[in-house]
Amino acid sequence: MVDSDKRMMVFSGTSNPELAEGVAKHLGIELGNVKIDKFANGEIYVRFLESVRGADVFLIQSACDPVNDAIMEMLIMADAAKRASARSIAAVVSHYGYARQDKKSAAREPITAKLVADLMTVAGIDKVIAMDLHQGQIQGFFDQPVNHLTALPILADYFENLPLDDVCVVSPDVGRVKVAKKFADMLGASLAIMHKGRPDHNVAEITHVIGEVEDRTCIVIDDMIDTGGSVTEGAKSLVNKGAKMVYVAATHGIFSSPAYDRIESSPITEVVVTNTLRIPTERLGGKIRVLSVAPLIAHAIQNVYNDESVSELFDPDFQL
Repeated sequence: MVDSDKRMMVFSGTSNPELAEGVAKHLGIELGNVKIDKFANGEIYVRFLESVRGADVFLIQSACDPVNDAIMEMLIMADAAKRASARSIAAVVSHYGYARQDKKSAAREPITAKLVADLMTVAGIDKVIAMDLHQGQIQGFFDQPVNHLTALPILADYFENLPLDDVCVVSPDVGRVKVAKKFADMLGASLAIMHKGRPDHNVAEITHVIGEVEDRTCIVIDDMIDTGGSVTEGAKSLVNKGAKMVYVAATHGIFSSPAYDRIESSPITEVVVTNTLRIPTERLGGKIRVLSVAPLIAHAIQNVYNDESVSELFDPDFQL
């Protein structure tokens, strides 16, 4: 029996309104009306300007700079929706903040990715739609359902339509080998692996390249690009090993300083990312290409709302 009173409402935080507008367009709806402001001391204020009572509310937010404000804004939106009697609250997190702190690597460190999950739970979030988490284990930090989407098919479709030959997909480190293998299979390409060391935060050293890259078009695949140190150093290593061209593909383009300058001065041909994070208009161009994940997120929202399977979105024959 169809619930005639059931209704979907989608709201956007301030971190990535362009993505939210794209999602709403693909859903064929208007974004909900919400006021988000700040007090003089920086505290965040949220008020829904229309009733959400009994609605299935979807909050679209991305943990971009300033990350803490973006997360806190999402939590306050969830709390406001809960107190306004929303039937369910789903957080659509295009980029999950603190995802790299998913385990203790040294004594007396926090597991901040778990802390963020706990905060989302306490705020009243019932379900999560996330895009390419840094580690899949983060899903286990939640007791609620987590629908984990991947941009790999969107990235693969882009490269399939380029006139490339002798393609080799390169994993930037041993931890991303499984993802790189999946991407290589999508493209019918060979696989290589770089061995990366991190002497400090946001510092990368490429020590070895395992696999045949000479005279190949290499595509380095990762989940995120932050300062650009890993991918630019990796590109230099691949060129030194005889690669004829180096592309870089990633879901999340964080691009913290000095990423843009590093990329532009590197031997990378093109960096392909998605719009899970807002990228300044003045940076669109040059070596950076941005693909939209709005259709994928819209399909996921629609399926979650209709209590339908989200796994169909990963079917190789599925068309957005």
